[in-house]
Amino acid sequence: MISIIVPVYNTEKYLDQCIQSILSQTYTDYELLLIDDGSTDSSGVICDRYAEQDSRVRVFHKPNGGVSSARNEGILSAQGEYIVFLDGDDLWHHTCLASLYQLIQ
Repeated sequence: MISIIVPVYNTEKYLDQCIQSILSQTYTDYELLLIDDGSTDSSGVICDRYAEQDSRVRVFHKPNGGVSSARNEGILSAQGEYIVFLDGDDLWHHTCLASLYQLIQ
């Protein structure tokens, strides 16, 4: 399993597209950890909505500590054999994880 860690801080404009690009991956053996780093917009609510809809999504809310702090929180909570990071305003092609996993193997 792959753990995908996404630090989230005030990315409500981009977050839906980011999460959708992850959930639409052709490789599906992953968990998605959304680390809400004290967002003051609706990013935390968006994260919670996805966690309610998909059991692979877990959300962690923490006081703002910066991107490294958010990533470290994700690392501590990750259950996958591999860890990959994606920022909350980035998108993946739908075969990204499959390609990465193929390279690892």
